[in-house]
Amino acid sequence: MKQIVILLLCCFCLSTSFSQTGNSLVIDNKGNEKLLGKINRQQFSSNTFKEWFKPYYDGYIFNKQIVELIKEDIKDYNIKAFLGTWCGDSKRETPRFLKIMDTVDFPESQLEIIAVDRIPEAYKQSPNGEEKGLNIHRVPTFIFYKNGKEVNRIVEFPKETLERDILNIVSKNNYTPNYRVANYLNQLLDDKGIDSLRLTENKLVPRLSEFIKGSRELNTLGHVKLRANKIEEAIYIFDLNTKIFPYKYNVYDSLGEAFMALENYSEALKNYTKVLGLDPKNKNALEILNTIQTLIN
Repeated sequence: MKQIVILLLCCFCLSTSFSQTGNSLVIDNKGNEKLLGKINRQQFSSNTFKEWFKPYYDGYIFNKQIVELIKEDIKDYNIKAFLGTWCGDSKRETPRFLKIMDTVDFPESQLEIIAVDRIPEAYKQSPNGEEKGLNIHRVPTFIFYKNGKEVNRIVEFPKETLERDILNIVSKNNYTPNYRVANYLNQLLDDKGIDSLRLTENKLVPRLSEFIKGSRELNTLGHVKLRANKIEEAIYIFDLNTKIFPYKYNVYDSLGEAFMALENYSEALKNYTKVLGLDPKNKNALEILNTIQTLIN
């Protein structure tokens, strides 16, 4: 009995150690495996991860001439790769990206790989917070640094191919990553703040409308802010989205959710009522409206 207790304590300590370092293998509530925190290449070769990593790695046929052009300049860079082992885009693009890195003999010491979570309370977050301040709203995101400063990034999927996108970045060609509106708005929030942006909103909305790819672009950014407990920023982003897409029920749903988090039930009520106006059979809105009425009463 004593040996069993000691063994259980050892297992608990080992589990705690993984959690503290953020380099952990986790089983979610559906029995699926996921990695969280800083990880290494070897972890893609074990457990269920190899089932998607190996086919995408082995099957990727890249342009050898382009990769040859990358080889010299890329070693002047450090790269941070953020991914979700639960994410379809990450499963596809990460093995391909790493195959290119292997082909150009990119130093392992200059590549940092971080796995983020998807659960509501840690949406696009790593246990040790490596994503903080880096605007990780989509995964995978490959960030290129030179002399300690971010030069550019590839967000979620390449604009052309991975090797061509990388070449454009290291050759200092004009390259703008996907989701430019989310990236631009996040930068504006950091540089100017909400109060300043509100003064020029009549100009900002048409500017964002011209380049945005759909309502999900700002919705995702807003949810990242919401899960990071930056509720005022989340509300501002969701509100902008309602001005750009006033005919879509999901933008009001997200804004209502943020007001619920702030316990501003009157504003939440307004937005979920708008959801029902656009989608009368929306079960989520009906349930939340009932909850709000109970809370108000």
